[in-house]
Amino acid sequence: KVKIMKKTNEENKISRRDFIRKSGVSIGSLIVLPSHILFSKKEIRDASGKVIQKAVVSPNDKVNLACCGVGNRGASVVRDLYATGAANVVALCDINIGGKKTLKTISNHKGANQFQDFRAMFDYMGNQIDAVSVATPDFSHFPITILAMSFGKHVYVEKPLTRTFEESEMLIRAAKKFNVATQMGNQGHCQDNYYQFKTWVEKGVIKDVKKITTHMNSKRRWHGWDTEMMKFPVGGEVPKTLDWDSWHVAYPYHDFHKDFIDGQWRCWYAFGNGALGDWGAHIMDGFHQFLDLGLPEKIQPKKLTGHNKLFYPQSSTLNFYFPKRGDMPRVKVTWHDGIDNIPEVPEYFGDIEIDTSAKTKKGMVKPQKLRPGKVIYGEGLTFKGGSHSRTLKVIPTENGKDIISSLPDYHRDVTNHFMNFLNASRGMEKTLSPFEISAPLSQVFSLGTIAQQLNQTLMFDRKNKIITNSAIANQMLQGYPPRKGWEEFYKLA
Repeated sequence: KVKIMKKTNEENKISRRDFIRKSGVSIGSLIVLPSHILFSKKEIRDASGKVIQKAVVSPNDKVNLACCGVGNRGASVVRDLYATGAANVVALCDINIGGKKTLKTISNHKGANQFQDFRAMFDYMGNQIDAVSVATPDFSHFPITILAMSFGKHVYVEKPLTRTFEESEMLIRAAKKFNVATQMGNQGHCQDNYYQFKTWVEKGVIKDVKKITTHMNSKRRWHGWDTEMMKFPVGGEVPKTLDWDSWHVAYPYHDFHKDFIDGQWRCWYAFGNGALGDWGAHIMDGFHQFLDLGLPEKIQPKKLTGHNKLFYPQSSTLNFYFPKRGDMPRVKVTWHDGIDNIPEVPEYFGDIEIDTSAKTKKGMVKPQKLRPGKVIYGEGLTFKGGSHSRTLKVIPTENGKDIISSLPDYHRDVTNHFMNFLNASRGMEKTLSPFEISAPLSQVFSLGTIAQQLNQTLMFDRKNKIITNSAIANQMLQGYPPRKGWEEFYKLA
């Protein structure tokens, strides 16, 4: 039987109204943990709840970790953070805590307190938490993350960082304001993919890139849905373990349907960022950072098969145009998703079955299948790469054949993405995917999903961070106005 730490409805109303003033901690509500897992220097607050001394984790101590989202993908995040040996899991929080998909995580961490509401978690044991992982639906990342940061907690947030452009913008500001360790969960960004790309740019192997093709052509959850759907589906019984109203956090309320939960939220513009937000962070991360792409000036939907206003297309081709950056030329990045939307690749790509019936441009071939990845067209050299930590290979064109045997080596690090975050929480190193790096990448995805939803080319002013050719699209940068009771979360940064 699952025991959940809860407050009464009246206590929750008070907490939600004045959590900033109170900072969510009262002496009577503290839960005492064994002394060997407490902070080496405890957090101290004054009578109003203001932090006057931040808690510090010694490099020799484990990080006291609270995990928000512990079923589905969240279960893997908890497992991987704990597997480093550098964390004590002291709290588990899930809007469906006690549901079937959370029970295994609960059984693996029987000493952790369990919560259904992250606000109650901070109220009860905020000063016993060093760091927080957030592996909930895209649209709910922001309020959990900003509240944790405001309490001085280090945060690990699954990709994409936020659903909207402005939420990512606020987290960039919050990272500077609250000075905590931050990491987005694009796990390959800490391993060979990162160090190879960095080195090859610095050594001039990758240079003068003008075109990049990215692709993720696996079947997605919404493929095969009725593209004539005009309104959200409703119906079905809400699971007894699920707090359906709080599931929405600050977003507008929708009647329950099974296709909103257990990962299905990713299908809908209202809740998730589709294939682009899901896989773009594992495919675009290296070149976005080390080619200093920043934000695009134009986003153009070239193909949207099965477009409708509620859920993502059956296939999409999106062009992102980035301007010159210093001495680097303009770049066009093309994104392909959908099982029937495989892009052409260069001859000598290798390890593919070629569709010989397809008409292609000279020097290009059409694969029958293609694993997620990218093709990068540089000055004299063309590179192919996969997703996550998979490294680049030079495609053996005439120029490529000469350089393959003399490519520069690069640093290899056994520290994975999870340990990198926990070490940063202990002050031992810096994270490799902090919000200053990962938030602009997530903003690229937010712009792409707006173009998908509206089926419209967008012109973006990089300096002022506004969409200039569509008032509706520009409003969508902000997202929905927060529901009553959630406004204060959007004022913390």
